[in-house]
Amino acid sequence: MHTFLIIVPDGGMLFEAAGVADILVQANRLKPEDSQQAPYQVTIASTQPHRVVHGRSGLNLLADHRLAELDPGQQRGTIMITGKGLDGEEGAAVADWVRRAAPTARRVVSVCGGALLLAQTGLLDGRRATTHWRLLDSLQSLFPKVLVERGPIYVQDGPIWTSAGVTAGFDLTLALVEEDHGFTVARDVAQELVMYLRRPGGQSQFSRRLLNQARKPGPIRDLQSWILENIDRDLSIEKLAQRVLMSPRNFTRVFTRETGTPPARYVEEVRLDAARQRLEQGSEGLEQVAAATGFVSSLNLRRVFERQLQLTPTEYRERFCSIDMA
Repeated sequence: MHTFLIIVPDGGMLFEAAGVADILVQANRLKPEDSQQAPYQVTIASTQPHRVVHGRSGLNLLADHRLAELDPGQQRGTIMITGKGLDGEEGAAVADWVRRAAPTARRVVSVCGGALLLAQTGLLDGRRATTHWRLLDSLQSLFPKVLVERGPIYVQDGPIWTSAGVTAGFDLTLALVEEDHGFTVARDVAQELVMYLRRPGGQSQFSRRLLNQARKPGPIRDLQSWILENIDRDLSIEKLAQRVLMSPRNFTRVFTRETGTPPARYVEEVRLDAARQRLEQGSEGLEQVAAATGFVSSLNLRRVFERQLQLTPTEYRERFCSIDMA
């Protein structure tokens, strides 16, 4: 039997932990008839001095144990962290416990912001990892040794698994079930719960990219406003530098310093965001969308969508368009 410890910090979305537990219990229900044991023994641990986990919604979850009373040296199959907690003291305690428990665990996993606690342990140093798209920059800046990946729903690097935000933890859990018990069991669980076994695309398709604003009023912030209103114009670095009376090299340095994003990347994300809105809300052809958003051609539009969202513009429209395209 595979032991599965789910650590649930306070103040998060409880359906992450509950959903993971339900997937594992469903795998127990659908185990092969000739199997004598259930595949998983699931335990939920609170990070508080009590067993009650307070959720963001106001609902509470009664855990099986307090994390502090569990022996970190015990052999375990999987240790999963399902959130980042509300304060540094709680996070440090979780990270310390997981650091001591990792050597005797088969694998260590995080869901959503749990990657920030997992990174505190040092287990992510030099490894590929991901987290919720809103936390990617924080993960990278706070833990520069982590090889942050921005697109995938989940990432495996050896015995360490990390997932993107919220329901991406369910995708990761199905992948764990498949690794443990094979494709058939994982497929049957996915079908029973009406889930994708392998969700197409990546987390970027669901996020609305944050368009970083300059930290203080001035030419760069004014330029950002102008870019938003003129996305179909020539927005090369040379042209943008001319507008703020800087050399291209100095402009790139100043823009990046004040916004946290290089100007070329900022322009691409602004255009991508505008193209997504047009695809979601209208019926324009791809060439029209490309021209209106500065991508010039549908080929360029497609290349950016596939690189950033792992979807073609047509696939994106089919999923997210708010009008009937029939």
